[in-house]
Parts: sequence; structure tokens; C-alpha cells
Amino acid sequence: MVSAASTRPIAIVILAAGQGTRMKSALHKVLHPIAGRPMLVGLIDELERAGAARIVVVTGAGGEAVEAEASRETVVFARQTEQLGTAHAALQARDALADFAGDVLVCFGDVPLLRRATVAAMQARLHDADAPACVVLGFRPADAKAYGRVIAGPGGRIAKMVEYKDASDDERAETLCNAGPIMARGEEIFDLLARIGNANAQGEYYLPDLVTVASVDERASAVVETSEAEVTGVNDRADLARAEALWQADRRAEMMRNGVTLRDPDSVFFSFDTAIGEDTVIEPHVVFGRGVKIARGARIKSFSHLEGASVGEDCDVGPYARLRPGAVLGKGAKVGNFVEVKNTTLGEGAKASHLTYLGDAEVGAGANIGAGTITCNYDGFFKYRTVIGAGAFIGSNSALVAPVSIGAGAIVAAGSVVTRDVEPDALALARGKQDAKPGWAKRFREAMQARKDKGA
Repeated sequence: MVSAASTRPIAIVILAAGQGTRMKSALHKVLHPIAGRPMLVGLIDELERAGAARIVVVTGAGGEAVEAEASRETVVFARQTEQLGTAHAALQARDALADFAGDVLVCFGDVPLLRRATVAAMQARLHDADAPACVVLGFRPADAKAYGRVIAGPGGRIAKMVEYKDASDDERAETLCNAGPIMARGEEIFDLLARIGNANAQGEYYLPDLVTVASVDERASAVVETSEAEVTGVNDRADLARAEALWQADRRAEMMRNGVTLRDPDSVFFSFDTAIGEDTVIEPHVVFGRGVKIARGARIKSFSHLEGASVGEDCDVGPYARLRPGAVLGKGAKVGNFVEVKNTTLGEGAKASHLTYLGDAEVGAGANIGAGTITCNYDGFFKYRTVIGAGAFIGSNSALVAPVSIGAGAIVAAGSVVTRDVEPDALALARGKQDAKPGWAKRFREAMQARKDKGA
């Protein structure tokens, strides 16, 4: 039998109108990054994967920046011009969803780790046989602090929701707390929101009062539980660090389940889009920026930093390597210690083992780049490319002044400054002639010591 939940579309209302003053930042709170992307954008991505047909982001102060960052086909925006509480903020989405027939989840832009499985569980509970008016997301924190309590009976049916300051001692002993997100049917959620009053100390309209309004109609609500980690809120920099740590821990576990070896998981940091193949080994203290793809069997050694790079099968990177955007390593290529690669392709089996900068270059299969080699790709105004042919050998401490081409199989002698193209299989020698003066060093030392002894 097909459940009602599985046949109904879902819309998401994300509240992002708060100013986030505790972040002490010119950047809007929901735009602070987790795993390399704004936390709001990460939440939207997850909710789209949950099957959200529409997403309404409610903005307020600083809304222009939020709208610019989160704009996409599935997202529309509503403005809360006055900060009158969370229920009032959610009500601003009414016009945007006026023609929507489905279920509506209201959640928060600063609770960025909400998962699609939890959204599905809330929707399924909304359409259980007892047909609750709304479904609240609850959690059991290690320290319940001053969270609002959820008093629930069998099946998660809510008997009462109470703010901590209004709770009795027995109610405060309850460990189930209100996480904030709430779901109801789209046909009635905005009418319920409109009935919420503001007769409280702050004079604000509070989202949890949906449960109270529904109870006036003798309709029960229900709670679905999740982990404390999933509903971690971000109000300041310490919260942001905790959310990042939780995200990273989850992704590390996922990577290891998928066949990636992490020698010291806690010291490896991923971005939201890091993709790594099976049988890859990641050594300690490796950082992945955005846009990194690693094929199976590669080894990324300690203290390497990668962003915008593609690493082929069985490659060897590091230690202390830096792969910048546009770095592409073919199968079996090697980039060793203190090598920086930017906008450069290394062909299959090519090697740059030590102390090298390769920028705006193409390195052919099997080429060997000696220690201390640099491609001089920038003249202060424009960038130029260097092409190194298959099987070429570039001697140590060479400077290749782009635009320049080194032919396949050619050898560039150590210490050369190459400014003209080199033919295939040729030897390029571009350095000053060595001149020796026998005994000069000894005479120099004796003369200088004599001056020193005289106090000169």
C-alpha cells in the first residue's frame, strides 16, 4: 500500500531573517561556511535531495546577500520586514505557497545539519492513521538547559509543550526537548499560523504555538525524535566550529565505509563536494578544498592541500604538496614534497618529485621534472603556457620561461634558463660557462683574515 506521505509533495520554509549579532560579523550568519559552502546553501542542497518541490527562504536584515547566494530555480524568497517572532516569519511564506497542495516543513537556516531521512520521517508521521495536526522534531540533549520540553505519550502523541520558564519541576525533568522544525499540511498550516497570538513577555509570535492552536480544535500533534548532533544550532563562532566538527566526523565515517583509508581521521578535512575512490589512502593532516576528485588507488601523503584538482588512479601526492585549481594528474603521476601545481596537466606516469612550481603547463606522459624547476608563467600582466613533451627530462633548478615548448624526449640540463622552444630528443643547455681560478679561495681567506687581525 502506498502511504499518503509518499504521494504528497513537500515544500520547505527556511527561516533566515535573524541578524545573528552573536557572530560579530559583517557576513550574514547563514552564509558562514560549513565544509566550504554557506550553511544555508548546504541545507538547501540537502532539502532538495529530500524531494522538496519548493523552498521558500524568509529573509530580513541583510537579505540581499542571502538572496544572491541562495538563488536557484527551486528557491523563492519572502521578506520579514519586522522581527516579530518565528511564527510571524513563517507566515511571510503564505503568498509564495498560496497554490501549493502538499506538506510544509518550517525549519531554520542556522540549523544546517538537518537530514533528508528526518524530513521523510516527519512527513510519514504526519500521515499516520491518527492524523496529527502537526509534527514537531524533538531531541534529547546531553544538557537540556532551558530548552522547551515536549511531554509525549505512546506513539509520540504530544500531551503538552511547555517553555522551560513555565515548566513545573516534573516537566523540567523531562529529557525530550523541542528542536524547532515543525511540519503540517499545506492546506492548513498558514491558517494555524495566523491564529497564533503574542501574549507573552516578548510580545512575539512563536512557531511552537502551532501545537497549542491545534489543541484548541481538539487535534493532537506528534513528535519525531532525532539526535542532538543533527539539530545543532549556530549562533556564534563556537557553534560554527562545533557544526563543522560534526559534519566532518560524519563525512569521515562515510568515506571509510566507502573504502577510503584514513590513517588519522580526525586530522583530515573534507569539503562538501570531495569525491574519493576506493582503495585511496589519505595520510594525516590533509585538507581538501572545494572541487577535488580522487580516483581509486591514489595515495595522498601528509600535510598536503588540494582544491579544484583531479587526481587519477594510483597517483602519489605529497607530503607537503599543494594542488591548486586546474591541476589534473593522469594515472600513476607523482607530485612530491613541496611541489605546487596550478592549471597544469601531468600525463600518465609523469613525475615532479621535489621543490617545483608548475603553473599553466602541460606535462606529457612519463616526463620527469627535476627538483627546483619552475615554469615562469607570468610577466606581471599576462599568463603564458609551458608544454613539456612525453618522456622529456627537465634537470634540477631549471627555469622554463613561457611561452615555451620542450619537445618529447628532450633533455634540459640542470640549471638552465630556457627561453626558446626545444626540439624533440634535443639537449638544451642554457647556463653560464663555469670558470675556475686555482688557489683564489685560499688567497682570499688569508687576505681577509689579515684585515680582520689588524682591526680593519
